[in-house]
Order: sequence, then C-alpha cells, then structure tokens
Amino acid sequence: MRAVIQRVASASVEVDGEVIGKIGCGLLVYVGVGPDDTSDDAAALANKLRFLRIFPDAAGKLNLDVTQAGGAVLLISNFTLFADISQGRRPAFTGAAAPQVAESLYLQVAAKLRESGLAVETGRFGAMMDVRSINAGPINILFDTRAG
Repeated sequence: MRAVIQRVASASVEVDGEVIGKIGCGLLVYVGVGPDDTSDDAAALANKLRFLRIFPDAAGKLNLDVTQAGGAVLLISNFTLFADISQGRRPAFTGAAAPQVAESLYLQVAAKLRESGLAVETGRFGAMMDVRSINAGPINILFDTRAG
C-alpha cells in the first residue's frame, strides 16, 4: 500500500457538495492499494499512522503521535498513487488493485485505526471527491508498505 501522509490543522472531504468527512488537527492520508497488497499491508499502514511522531511536543520537537496530539485521521482512497507515468503523457493505472480488493483493504486500515482508539473519518471509495486541507508545517510524507 502507498500513502501520502499530511499533518493538517484541518481537512474535509465532500461528495456532490455534501461534507462526508471532516477533522480538525490530525492526519490527512491518501491511500492507494496495489495488486499484491494484503491484510498485512493494511495492518502495517495503520500501525505506522497510529504511531508516527510528527506532531510537536512542548519543546517544538516532533515527538508526539496523532493520539498524543489529540488529533484524528481523514482517510481518502486514491488509486492514482499507483499511476505509471513512465511512458507518454497519460497515466496508466494498471498498477492499482482491482476495486473490490482495494476497497476492502482501505476499509481495513480505517477499522484498525478505529480499534486503536483513533477518531477516523473517510471519503467515499470510488467517488469523485473534493478534498480541502490546511497543511500544518507543511509536513508531507510518502510511505510504501513494500519499501519498509
């Protein structure tokens, strides 16, 4: 699985003009699922998100995780993280998992995070979404469960 992890002051997602997910301080995470990803990858991503220390402590050092910072998570499914732009000018998306597999693993990430006690909002899998955020930092991290 691949993720773009953003530390945000706030974020929201709309579908057809309706806000379906909204957080204040926390993590906005775009999640892409590859064809070889499994439940182990979903668990690894959830664990990384839960304990990633990218929030400042009292001294201003990045020592706090999202829970310690009092934050939440907004997960957005994003198959385009597996886009191949090595040839031509139009991306190919053949590196992404089939929709039914991708949705299941995406929802597993959300469930694992909720099990850990985090407040989690999600987008709508497969929908055209408008995502708004105020990036705090800015901090943007790329994570791939296959890269370690």
